[in-house]
Amino acid sequence: MHTVLQIGELLSLFLAAVFVAIGLEPLVTLLTRHRVRRGWAVLVVLLGFVLCLAGFVALIAQPVTDEINSLIKAIPKWLTQLHDRHTFLGHLEDRYHLISKVRTALASGGSSVLGGLLGAGKMVLSLVTSVVIVVVVTIYLMVALPEIKQFGFRFVAASKRARVEAVTDEILTRTGRFMLANLATSGIAGLATFAWCAAIGVPYPAALGFFVALMDLIPVVGSTVAGVAVSLVALSVSLPIAGATAGFYVAFRLAEDYLIMPRAMKYAVDVHPVVTVVGVLVGGALLGIIGALVAVPAAVAIGILLDEYVFPGTDAK
Repeated sequence: MHTVLQIGELLSLFLAAVFVAIGLEPLVTLLTRHRVRRGWAVLVVLLGFVLCLAGFVALIAQPVTDEINSLIKAIPKWLTQLHDRHTFLGHLEDRYHLISKVRTALASGGSSVLGGLLGAGKMVLSLVTSVVIVVVVTIYLMVALPEIKQFGFRFVAASKRARVEAVTDEILTRTGRFMLANLATSGIAGLATFAWCAAIGVPYPAALGFFVALMDLIPVVGSTVAGVAVSLVALSVSLPIAGATAGFYVAFRLAEDYLIMPRAMKYAVDVHPVVTVVGVLVGGALLGIIGALVAVPAAVAIGILLDEYVFPGTDAK
């Protein structure tokens, strides 16, 4: 059973790499049309994403460092407030005896803490390994995609090969449009976050906007996690500001799920908005994040195949 689960995880990673490679194919094709060799085109596209990632790190490095320093400086103040019954933390200490519970946990649960740290280390190592696998397979697929397609077409009869090639190219084109549309909606989320944070005084609006745009690429849960993170940062300003920020993200999530995303998908891949929403929900329930990512392209592929091979026969009867 463990082996089956490992194979399933590897197949999910391979599916993610295929999705990324196909999604980036329009950019690679655009460069090759300008007489850039495919290998160099792939390198340019990858360097572009690396530069975006480097820009994100540059944006968040100083804010994160400042927040950690502020947290370290605030710890003695919080400890003082825990012994002051006139403060909020002091009331919590009187009611729940937080200090004694922490001391008991540290004294008796050292092994549990160690086990948790080891588990976290294994999780980080697994995540890094998965990312490396996806990156390596994606690069290989991006470089070798034309050869892979030609090899696959050889299994089709010569008389039907041109039609199959046209259908395949249409599926790949719409899948690439889907990824670009996903990037566009994520950009809208990032800009909206930047504007909101800058308007109400939440610190580090640029870094938070970039973070939200990055997380919004993950269907179903990405925007929710981003909204919670930004609301926690807003809590450093005041509780009303944090509540208003949480309300903003609830409203924006509803608008994104039922207005922005379906309309963008309808324009990019010509899929009905209901199919988009249902496909993401079903794909996410079956295969998690990977399933949510490939749900809409899978619906697009099925729709094209039905239009090309099934519906003409049924309409003729």
